[in-house]
Amino acid sequence: MNSIAELDHTAVVTVCCDLANLREIVNRQPYFVVLAMKYIPLESGHLIWLSEYFETHDISYTGYKKDTLYYDSNKVAAKKRVASQGIATADFFVTLPNEFKAEPNLPFPLPQFIKPLDAANGNGVDRASIAQTFRQYEEKVEKLYAEYGEPVSVEEYLDGREFTVAIIEDGGQLIASPIEVVPPDEDGYRLLGSKVKSENTELLKRISVFETHVDAVNLAKKAFIALGARDFGRIDVKMEQYGECHFIEANLVPGMTMGSSYFPRSCEIDASLSYDEVVNLMIQGAIARQIPNIGFHSPTDVLGSVYGPPIKHTQVFH
Repeated sequence: MNSIAELDHTAVVTVCCDLANLREIVNRQPYFVVLAMKYIPLESGHLIWLSEYFETHDISYTGYKKDTLYYDSNKVAAKKRVASQGIATADFFVTLPNEFKAEPNLPFPLPQFIKPLDAANGNGVDRASIAQTFRQYEEKVEKLYAEYGEPVSVEEYLDGREFTVAIIEDGGQLIASPIEVVPPDEDGYRLLGSKVKSENTELLKRISVFETHVDAVNLAKKAFIALGARDFGRIDVKMEQYGECHFIEANLVPGMTMGSSYFPRSCEIDASLSYDEVVNLMIQGAIARQIPNIGFHSPTDVLGSVYGPPIKHTQVFH
């Protein structure tokens, strides 16, 4: 919120737990809302999708419509969509325990990388995620199914370098800031599991090789467009052994913790953008979509320069 206030907005943070909280926001009639989550789960089991709710009430918001956010929640659907557009991604399948009785029955050869279907922040990823034998494969699938109660994602294991690319849409152009993510070595493997992420023991660094920088950016931009993304998002990319970049997953509601979250850190490391500058760029899409509703004559009346103060009365949503 401090970053938005620095841009000369009047910002209010609201922690919403139910429909009554959302109605309070609507009654305040903010120019736009900054969404830091996708939905609110109700005790009934139903979900209130925030983008859908605010769109119904003609309130502009940052980020995505419900249909696009599906690709953030369902990583397999995102991979299918990206692959259908001819963008390289590791082979994958979704499985349950005991579906395959022997190694020759697997859709593609070992080694394989096994992780939860939809878990975020490296949850469920550890050294056992890399299955070199069929027994290791069976054990990891069984463990994840028991823990998460849903089918398990299995991917072709890519043993190359890992990158993450922050993308911000600015005036119809995509600003991409890629960095390399180097987890600590564990028995000869480097894995971005929950322990590494929570302890921030991975190294984040600039991509020094021009060709690699270009390849990571090009693939990330293609994936961003293929998924129908807008405003901002983070695309994870990994190389295979011969150096070809592959799409891993999309993070359409990226974390914004100052000093540690990959999205602002990517922008800082690659493009020398401050945290406040990143936040300002991220909200420009919501501001532009709201222009017709607030009586300004042209985008420059609101936007000025890309770092200039836009409009006031912003609802920051958590």
